[in-house]
Amino acid sequence: MSTEPSSPAQSPQDLEAMLAQALTSRAAAPAVPAQGQRCGLIAIVGKPNVGKSTLLNALVGQKISITSRKAQTTRHRITGIRTLGQAQYVFVDTPGFQTRHGNALNRSLNKTVLGAVGDVDLVLFVVEAGQFNLADAKVLGLLPPKVPALLIANKFDQIHRRSELAPWLRDMQARHDFAEFVPMSAKNAKDIERLLGLCDKYLPEQPWMYGADELTDRSERFMAAEIVREKLFRLTGDELPYTSTVIIDKYEEEGNLRRIAATIVVERDNHKGMVIGDKGEKLKRIGTEARQELESLTGSKVFLEIWVKVRSGWADDDARVRAFGYE
Repeated sequence: MSTEPSSPAQSPQDLEAMLAQALTSRAAAPAVPAQGQRCGLIAIVGKPNVGKSTLLNALVGQKISITSRKAQTTRHRITGIRTLGQAQYVFVDTPGFQTRHGNALNRSLNKTVLGAVGDVDLVLFVVEAGQFNLADAKVLGLLPPKVPALLIANKFDQIHRRSELAPWLRDMQARHDFAEFVPMSAKNAKDIERLLGLCDKYLPEQPWMYGADELTDRSERFMAAEIVREKLFRLTGDELPYTSTVIIDKYEEEGNLRRIAATIVVERDNHKGMVIGDKGEKLKRIGTEARQELESLTGSKVFLEIWVKVRSGWADDDARVRAFGYE
C-alpha cells in the first residue's frame, strides 16, 4: 500500500469543521420502519490490542469478549447482540490481523478475520486516534470496497490537542472512503450511544437473527474457556507467551451447579512453572477469579478444576490448532 495516497485537496478549515461536527453530532433515535424489524451484521476490525473487545462489550452492554493488555487476546469470531426497539445489531468481534508470525495459529486467526469482513452490512475500523502504522494498513487493505465502513478513532480522550487531528483525518480519508468519522472512547457511555445511533441507519429491514434477550451466540462452555484464558493472561502478564491456550475437558450441569474441568496448554516446561507459581499460588488465583466470574455469568454455583499440560509446538501444528477449537 502506498504511504502517500492521493486525494482531492481539502483545507484545514474544512477538516477542522468535520472534526467538530463528528464530536458534537448526536444521532437521532432510531426510526422504526412501518413494516417491522431491522437487523444487520457489523464487523469490528483492527490491529491487535487496539480495543476491539472493549468496544464490543460496551456496544452489547455486557462482557462477552475477554480483554487483557496482551496482544492477540481475542482468537475467535465472537458475536455480540444488542436489540433496541425494532433494531437488532449483530456485532462480530475479530482477532487482530497478524503480520509478525506465520505459524498455524496465526494463519487460523487471519482466516477468521477474512471470513468476518466478507459478508457484513457495515464495518467498524478501529484505530487509536491520531495513530496509523503498518499493522493498521494491513487490516485496512482487507476491507471490502462496497461495504460501508466507519472510522472509529478510539481512545480519543487521550488526545490533548484535538486540532492536531485534522492532518491525520485528511490522511485517513485519502486511504479509504470512510462513510463516517467517529472520534470516541469505548469507555464513554455517551460515545457508545452515539455510535449505536450512527450504525442504526445501515441496518437492512429484515427479521432478527436472534431472540430479543440474546447477547451472544457462544455457549457457556466456550465462555468458560475464554474466562480462564483471560485470567491466565492477566495474572501472568508478559512472562507467558501468547501461544498458551485453554481447553474445556468437561462441562456438566447439575441443576444449579456447573462442574467444569479445564486444561491450560503451554509449549514448554518452564511456562508450566510460570502458570502454577510458587506452591501453586498462581494457578489457585487463576482458578478462583475464573470461578467467581463464571458464577456471576451463569447465576450458578461452579466447581472448577484446572490442570496444566505441555504440548510443545502446538501453535505451529495445523492439526492440533484445529483440534484445540480454532477455525
